[in-house]
Amino acid sequence: MNPMLEKIIKLTEELNYFNYQYYKKDVNIISDQEFDYKLKILEKLEHDYPSFVQQDSPTLRVGGFVSKKFETIAHQFPMLSLSNTYSKQELIDFDERIKKLLDSNDFEYVCELKFDGLAISITYEEGKLIRAVTRGDGIKGDDITPNVKTIKSIPLSLFGENWPKKIEVRGEIFLPLKSFQEINKKRKKNNEPLFANPRNAASGTMKMQDSAIVAQRNMDCYIYGLLSTSNISNSHYESLNLMENWGFNISNTYIKCNDIDEVMDYIKKWSKNRSNLPLEIDGVVIKVNDLRSQDKLGFTSKFPRWAIAFKFESESVQTRLKSVTYQVGRTGAITPVANLEPISLAGTIVKRASLHNANEIARLGLHENDLLAIEKGGDIIPKVTHINIKERRSNALPIKFIDECTECNTTLVRIDGEANHYCPNERGCSPQILGRITHFVSRNALNIDSLGTKTVQGLIQKKLVKDVSDLYYLTFNQLNGLIFKSTEEEKARSLQKKSAENIIYAIEKSKEVSLELIIFGLGIRYVGKTVSEKLAQHFYSLDNIKKASFEQLIAVDEIGERIAKSVKEFFSQEANLQMIDRLKVSGMKLALEKSSNESNDNKLSGLTLVVSGVFLKYNRASIKNMIKHHKGKITSSISSNTDYLIAGDNMGPAKREKALDLGVPILTETEFLNLIA
Repeated sequence: MNPMLEKIIKLTEELNYFNYQYYKKDVNIISDQEFDYKLKILEKLEHDYPSFVQQDSPTLRVGGFVSKKFETIAHQFPMLSLSNTYSKQELIDFDERIKKLLDSNDFEYVCELKFDGLAISITYEEGKLIRAVTRGDGIKGDDITPNVKTIKSIPLSLFGENWPKKIEVRGEIFLPLKSFQEINKKRKKNNEPLFANPRNAASGTMKMQDSAIVAQRNMDCYIYGLLSTSNISNSHYESLNLMENWGFNISNTYIKCNDIDEVMDYIKKWSKNRSNLPLEIDGVVIKVNDLRSQDKLGFTSKFPRWAIAFKFESESVQTRLKSVTYQVGRTGAITPVANLEPISLAGTIVKRASLHNANEIARLGLHENDLLAIEKGGDIIPKVTHINIKERRSNALPIKFIDECTECNTTLVRIDGEANHYCPNERGCSPQILGRITHFVSRNALNIDSLGTKTVQGLIQKKLVKDVSDLYYLTFNQLNGLIFKSTEEEKARSLQKKSAENIIYAIEKSKEVSLELIIFGLGIRYVGKTVSEKLAQHFYSLDNIKKASFEQLIAVDEIGERIAKSVKEFFSQEANLQMIDRLKVSGMKLALEKSSNESNDNKLSGLTLVVSGVFLKYNRASIKNMIKHHKGKITSSISSNTDYLIAGDNMGPAKREKALDLGVPILTETEFLNLIA
């Protein structure tokens, strides 16, 4: 094979894989700078050897993938990406090209910050928000209108005057840093995986099916583009002012620049001050201001010729690897951690960085005492981006991922299709036992607040508990005066009478918690708070979940094959079944309360209801399940026999008119929930 062809094929495959992980999985395998560098190499090779260009080359597309979860909508105006650079010389070259193409030096630029979030296109007709679509592949994207409507800074109706009959605005949905930190704090308490950075959190949030959860996350949006078939303004700067008057949230950081020197000053200013902003940015966008000049400059197949993005380099430092240790999570997942020579990065002292899994160690080619490049950016835990191989010591040995659990010496296993290794010794591995019990008693689960981590460690150490059901068979006499050490280094401590009484009381009180909290507390892999609520609402009892078939599980909203398989696996283990039986015998309620399940389950008996539109708190499937649960009948069309129409957003006007004509009561989501309460 021709060596240039081989190189092009390899780069194409690599970049397509990175694109897939980024857009489809929300996983950043390499830094933006490294990706852009590889892409530029491929572009140069394809330019020099055009006959070798592959049909699936990433240079032939705008970028991105379309989710299958939402309706796909074609963009009226393609959402092209911007050409980008890390080089100031390339900015100067861009300026020279503009001068040449316009045959003039008399023009302005508008500089704006490049916000790091999720690109969105929002359409308004007659001043009303009718649709919001993600970038997707640039030609078509996902319709996420209900989620976008939860963002308070996005107007549902335009203010001011003189807006055209139909407009499309472009913007960036983002998660403010303060909100990002609060969400991760809650996820940590819930033993849920942390979001790596605000961009991933914004993307993941806006692709959720339940807009009620989106509404709780304090998302925000800056609008930066205006499109219409009408002649609205003469310049981009004027468009920004118009949109601000119409009620859109426009960042006050944009400016007009008379030449490339003023552009450079703007870049310099924000490169130094970006850490003072309440959100993540990753560069500056430079646009020719005059719209007629933009039309004259036009587009390439991928980019507008009248704009470019200058991207900031991530702050990076180098430090030595001291050792690699391995953490065991409550599910048995093994996470390697790089222990580093302490170094200052982005205002904090960094001592550790996650290595994620065996694949990452292999990708890095990690050796003992390597000099590592560390970046922090928006990440909670700093990451290793690459290794300074030139500084590697001649006798350094490669780091090999462990074969056995560092806590219990059990041989690790790796599940097909997963990157993580797991310790399968669920019942005998101390960190797993501790993790499961502390998760069960945590505030977001059973809320047994008298049982702290150190006390649980002591109970395990004294062999009083080995799973969560053992908690419900503890006695006051066992706890009163119990002497233990949570670690070998600590001094012995003893439980006083009052502490023992509080623990027994809190355990007894926890028997009354709701079913979804018990499901969440059991710590079934991949089953977080939202999925726990869905399971409780759909099946009403642990016994029903245990008996559910795989097909019945995946029929539940937001439960896919991976979660269903995990639930089936959990209930197939004899130890788990025995644990649940012991919880039941102890008096714990493993089904919905009678007040919401039996005594009130005839609220809608004999009534016929129609459900239409998009709802804020629950989706249509959940509302229909509630109707069935309360013995109501569901039909798709309105007639004189219809008792109620439950109306959400975007409901067809024909149904509303027919309901009004026939005198059928129309309920909002809140009114319906009050009806069955």
